[in-house]
Formats: sequence, C-alpha cells, structure tokens
Amino acid sequence: MRATYKRELVAQEYLQGKGIEVFVPMKSEIKVVRGIKRKITVPAINSLIFVYAQKQVLQDAKYGLDYLQYITRRIDGKNVPIIVPHSQMEAFIKVVQDENTVKTFHMPGEVDLALGTKVKIHGGAFDGMEGVLVRVKGKRKQQFFIELKDLVAVNTVIENVDLLEVIE
Repeated sequence: MRATYKRELVAQEYLQGKGIEVFVPMKSEIKVVRGIKRKITVPAINSLIFVYAQKQVLQDAKYGLDYLQYITRRIDGKNVPIIVPHSQMEAFIKVVQDENTVKTFHMPGEVDLALGTKVKIHGGAFDGMEGVLVRVKGKRKQQFFIELKDLVAVNTVIENVDLLEVIE
C-alpha cells in the first residue's frame, strides 16, 4: 500500500492497532540535528507499506483514511491491487532486516534485472533465497537483488560466490 505525505509510520501504528500485520522497510541515516550528528531510523522507501490481511478486514480498517491507498497494476483494463507472494515477501524482509549487509533500494526500471542470472543461495545468512545476480557498472562485485515485481528491488553484495547455484 501507499501512505501519502510521509505517513508510513502513522499508518503502520494505526493498522497494527487494528490487529493487522504490517511491514515498513527501514534504514539508518546520519542526520545533523542542531549541529549534532545522530543516527536515526527512517522509512527506506517513501510511502511504501506492506500489509498482510484479508481483503475485507483491510477494507474495514482503511475506511475513512484518505492517506492510505492501494498500489495497483493495470490488468485487462482494471486497476488490481498488487499482491506480493509470501515467499518473496519473506526473502525481502530477511534482506532488509539484516543489519550486517549494506543495502540499496531501487524503484522499478532503475536496474534491468533481465540481464542478470537467476541464482539460489546455499548457506550463510541468506540460505535458501532466490534472486538475481547482476554486474552493475562501477561496482567491483556482483550485486544480489531481491525483486518485488512492480514495487521495489533491494540489493546487497554476496561475498562468497561458492554459495550460489544458478537456477532456471
């Protein structure tokens, strides 16, 4: 879903109060506040909020909230809410929440993942994950991407390429 006007955390708190499972990808930033550097945690992707709930439960909770909207994709002339498969969501959350890796978030179309190689990781922190291995211009190491179709892609560097199995 999309929470407009930087209200991701307000929407998250509201929906959790209604008993709905919510995930907002977060990242750490260094900000200067009154001349003092502080490390703060902020939403990694503006407006993006992932919600796990039955359609009617979500409709009831969303009623009257102008700032909370579905993200849709056009299919057969209709706007259909985007639904992320559970396995992809779990992999995405695992990468986002791993504090030991440097991550970069990309909007759809920023990186052409069709040029990459589909791989599965065996062992390590990301054991069992499937994604795309891509060589990015200007980077020494290949980048491992987890993509949520039409929404976002997150990438990190995989240090041990021996853990990778090419699939497809």
